[in-house]
Amino acid sequence: MAQQVIVVGGGLAGLSAAHTILERGGNVLLLEKLSFCGGNSTKATSGINGALTRTQQRAGIQDSVDAFFRDTAEAAIKGAPPAEAAAKQAEMADKDPFDPAVNPYLETNKRLVYDSAPAIEWLIESFGLDLSLLGRLGGHSFPRTHRGKQKFPGMTITYALLEKLEERMQQMPDRVKIITKARATELITNGSEVIGCKYEKDGKVVPAYGPVVLTTGGYGADFSDSSLLKTLRPEYMELPTTNGVHCTGDGIKMAQAVGGATIDLDMVQIHPTALVHPNEPEAKTKFLAAEALRGAGGIFLDKSGHRFVDELQKRDFVTGAMWAHNNGPYYLVLNGQSSKSIEWHCLHYEGRGLMKKYSSADDLAKDMGVPVSTIKQTFDEYNAAAEAKQDKFGRKFFVNTPWVTNDQFYVGIVTPVIHYTLGGLKCNADAEVLKNDGSAVPGLFCGGEVAGGIHGKNRLGGSSLLDCVVYGRVSGGSASTYLMNKLSQGGAGGASKPINLVVDPATKSVTIKFDGAAAAAADNSPAGETGSIPRDTEYDFDGKGNEKREKPKSGDAKPEIKEYTMADVAKHTKDTDCWVVVSGKVLNVTDFLNEHPGGKEAIMLYAGKDATEEFNMMHDESYITKYAPQTIIGRVKGASKL
Repeated sequence: MAQQVIVVGGGLAGLSAAHTILERGGNVLLLEKLSFCGGNSTKATSGINGALTRTQQRAGIQDSVDAFFRDTAEAAIKGAPPAEAAAKQAEMADKDPFDPAVNPYLETNKRLVYDSAPAIEWLIESFGLDLSLLGRLGGHSFPRTHRGKQKFPGMTITYALLEKLEERMQQMPDRVKIITKARATELITNGSEVIGCKYEKDGKVVPAYGPVVLTTGGYGADFSDSSLLKTLRPEYMELPTTNGVHCTGDGIKMAQAVGGATIDLDMVQIHPTALVHPNEPEAKTKFLAAEALRGAGGIFLDKSGHRFVDELQKRDFVTGAMWAHNNGPYYLVLNGQSSKSIEWHCLHYEGRGLMKKYSSADDLAKDMGVPVSTIKQTFDEYNAAAEAKQDKFGRKFFVNTPWVTNDQFYVGIVTPVIHYTLGGLKCNADAEVLKNDGSAVPGLFCGGEVAGGIHGKNRLGGSSLLDCVVYGRVSGGSASTYLMNKLSQGGAGGASKPINLVVDPATKSVTIKFDGAAAAAADNSPAGETGSIPRDTEYDFDGKGNEKREKPKSGDAKPEIKEYTMADVAKHTKDTDCWVVVSGKVLNVTDFLNEHPGGKEAIMLYAGKDATEEFNMMHDESYITKYAPQTIIGRVKGASKL
């Protein structure tokens, strides 16, 4: 047995697994099929759930693990396709969500919830993350969705873990390796045991050996004729998606091929609020309007200016109400108080052209084509419902009221969108992939969206990032334990020999070393130090990342830095020829568009333009030189430096 755990997928679940493996003393090989890590996790906009956290305690929130468990369990059994959601909620209204006969997801629900506060604490303490703000999303009985003061929480959390993993590669190059542009294609088995996987890199198929953790995401971006989506939910094929191009169900298919079972594979979550860009209303990939906008007090208006649903109902219910009401386009509206409480999000959406700021309800009414008196009547009815705590649509929680017409408003047009695949690989609370008979597939683990049954038939907002961290950590821990047991027992080529433990307080990790000559041979890896993993930190955007470039020699003349005017940049506005400017740098991002975790549409909005302000709202400026240096082709004329 090779002295490493293989993690397939470099989103938040994969990164959480990788860090946990290192903390438990193991070595890790992380394979990512895109150009760099991040995945859908970087797109998460509302936050990460947790009950009984330090943030809640400081805010005086009287939440409990039991309350969070109940909310999660109720969502798990009451979920349904949107058209059936209202009827399903009524049908299950009197059912006990803690009855195992009613809720087959109890154990995985429980692990998710009970590990939530430790997960939040791990992020704060180990990665220095700011999770000091709270929101209440649909289906939650308390504010428990954590985020920081700036930037989207998914981006902030995921890149904090990525940067720390890169730092540990520098500190421990023999223990961690990341390979990008590496598409896993097949699991390697010895009998019923998974002992590795094969991946494609630079046109070659490469075997790697060790227990495997699948964190490959769902299948919500695969619209091909052979896709799981078309097979299982053909009625959703015409809907847009928020998912990145990597979400094609790879991990599910690989696990099925070695006997892995699935659960609820046809359950796809349709989120009610994708933002519609007025210049690209038919775009297949859309940007999500954070559910936190409604948690901050946002309301829905139909095209006639009326409310029609409890905005804080569960996602399937709200989407079903939009389809049944059939009076779109639908507007998501935040008043001055609401937008101020979530200002960063609103400014970002406005900068992307996805939300519009109005100085009064009169201006909004003109754009909607309705009398302002209708808007005022809707506001008055909502204010009365908030004061009485009794709403005809069932809304129970009201913040940032009253609503008045002489206020400012942030408004976006929203539409339902494929957001998350609830079904996936069947696993237990220890993240072991299960067979149809309920036994575990030896050596195979999973975490994140690829795992089915974690949330049941409906996921609460804010629990996706939580799932990634909790089950990323659980899968990494379980795989580490599995590997430790195999090696200590001399299984699969690992002779039972002395074990050396090295505790490093600085990195909060334990290093476990075996005498692994046999293991190295079994790994079929390049020759080198026993048990070591060759380091590969090159991020490969164009398929040429592994070419060895000759380093400049001392005394060589520095390459000429080309200068361009903004008029030059403005000529390159197509997806076949796209330039943008960030902080004075001119970037040719043509070859990077389809690799961008946020989708190429996020870049094309700024094709031929200066994207500095919006880029810096989302990213650290160093990301360009760190992850995409080959896109830099020069600087804007007059810019001081690159």
